[in-house]
Amino acid sequence: MSALNVSGFIWGIADDVLRDVYVRGKYRDVILPMTVIRRLDAVLEPTKDQVLRMKARMDAAGITHQDKALQLASGEAFYNTSPFRLRALTSRPRQQQLRADFQAYLDGFSPNVQEVLDKFEFRNQIPRLVDTGVLGSLLEKFLDTSINLSPRPVPNADGSARLEGLDNHGMGTVFEELIRRFNEENNEEAGEHFTPRDVVQLMARLVFLPVADAVKSGTYLVYDGACGTGGMLTVAEDTLTRLAAEHGKEVSIHLYGQEVNSETYAISKADLILKGEGIEADNMRYGSTLSADAFPAREFDFMLSNPPYGKSWKTDLERMGGKADVKDPRFVVEHDGNPELSLITRSSDGQMMFLANMLSKMKRDTPLGSRVAEVHNGSSLFTGDAGQGESNIRRWIIENDWLEAIVALPLNMFYNTGIATYVWVLGNRKPERRRGRVQLIDATQWHRPLRKNLGSKNCELSEEDVRRICDTFLAFEETEQSKIFPNAAFGYWKVTVDRPLRLEGIDPERAYTAKEIKALKDEAKRSETAPPVIKRVHKRGAEPDPLRGLFPAAVNGKPAVVEYEPDTELRDTEQVPLTEEGGIEAFLRREVLPYAPDAWYDPASVKTGYEISFTRHFYKPQPLRPLEEIRADILALERETEGLLEEIVG
Repeated sequence: MSALNVSGFIWGIADDVLRDVYVRGKYRDVILPMTVIRRLDAVLEPTKDQVLRMKARMDAAGITHQDKALQLASGEAFYNTSPFRLRALTSRPRQQQLRADFQAYLDGFSPNVQEVLDKFEFRNQIPRLVDTGVLGSLLEKFLDTSINLSPRPVPNADGSARLEGLDNHGMGTVFEELIRRFNEENNEEAGEHFTPRDVVQLMARLVFLPVADAVKSGTYLVYDGACGTGGMLTVAEDTLTRLAAEHGKEVSIHLYGQEVNSETYAISKADLILKGEGIEADNMRYGSTLSADAFPAREFDFMLSNPPYGKSWKTDLERMGGKADVKDPRFVVEHDGNPELSLITRSSDGQMMFLANMLSKMKRDTPLGSRVAEVHNGSSLFTGDAGQGESNIRRWIIENDWLEAIVALPLNMFYNTGIATYVWVLGNRKPERRRGRVQLIDATQWHRPLRKNLGSKNCELSEEDVRRICDTFLAFEETEQSKIFPNAAFGYWKVTVDRPLRLEGIDPERAYTAKEIKALKDEAKRSETAPPVIKRVHKRGAEPDPLRGLFPAAVNGKPAVVEYEPDTELRDTEQVPLTEEGGIEAFLRREVLPYAPDAWYDPASVKTGYEISFTRHFYKPQPLRPLEEIRADILALERETEGLLEEIVG
């Protein structure tokens, strides 16, 4: 029986046993942990007696730290020290005895399995399964002799295989197929922790294909800071392993992930345990990546992630001490002479914080450095004013020349949202031809429709679509769907432009104190024809510079250089492109002074910002309809409505 047939059989158990006990959306609470339990039971069967003997010897000797020895006895990264076997429990005639023995059986699992069961909250389901009398039936279904969840074949009497064994890869396929089906059934919440496989495949190739020729035999670390069920990590592992083999290389890959949702964390860890990757399972950590980083000193070769977007991280921010007190070096960095550039975003959306976290873990002393792919919604391209966290993250990335490309995906690619999404591709070892430049790829039209919608997801990337996107990325050429820009094209200076306060009845040849100006604002009338209010007179020798707010004037009948009080009601801001020839002052002379000759700006107020607009670069205006076509439509409408008014009035 193939892995897909096995997953189909297990999927059927839910309808057979749980239909009258759970609503359909809750089947997963029982089926996923039971799949894990049955597989582990089958794997441990041959060494069960050895484990029990080892346990008894160590207890008799008073040895408390038994984990490693018991793993050695079981031959696996996990074990079970209870005296029970799962198959034996089906013979319990009384429900309460079955409940007690089943709980004792679960209590016998090793600590790593206990954590999985705890995060699944599976023990909370046992009273319900017992009270409704379905626990025994559930166990019998999972122990059905027509399927084999053991890695060893089931023999016929003549020694031939009646059922082939299910190896670790096959078991991983079974479990991932169940996860996929449950997520698609529950599509309203699936997008929170489940990235469609077609998107994951694209991300993995965008990360690995550019360096496929440069990968050497050796060890590589792969990380996902919002790992969900772990699917992105396992696809990345498969992709890198395949590409390395195609180039005659042997690689050892270690996976690392962190997840804050308890159930999806349990799934990610269970999936790796079921695949026989117990060590990798230990690298899956539970908790918030933002406020409780599980890998503060670790650097990774490859990183892929789909962080939550549009989701508040206020609780994390409070745990970190509040925005003003965050000192985490992942989010407060030294850049361009600023020892404390803040990358702290609005607490209402923390998606770019996950990107900053990943970039803080890049390797900087290896030939390949680190490569990153992360999915974001459109807000990461432009939200945040100059000097604010989101803009600072874009600035930090682009000015460090880490951003290789951003790919605009088709709409309706995810299960619980139809909004626009984008894959950011970054690396700190850009090839020469990419240095100082960023590629934008419009892949919004490269997709095929699904035969049946899955929540909001109504299309997918075919293999051809994925290949086309990757080919466009690797070609790095200007086409209708590929635009290439210098880094500075996305940057701007935010400039505050002031104009003088003009009040009727003031003395144009004296300076006023702040207190006097406040009183004048309350009493005097503003007028564009009134003289400006002087707030400061500079010492002799100062040079006038009207564009910077230093104006020539007469004070007490003598020439002087003065500063005027700005009129806050006339204050405005301008965004000056970093690519502006002649800089800020040339821009103001061209765009501002012709309309406001008395305007000036304060150089100390200038802030640098970055934003990326796909719409501006890929917008295609629809051609206007010909006048004859419009006229024909109007005439047709007139014919359709002819006599209608008379009929209504009559």
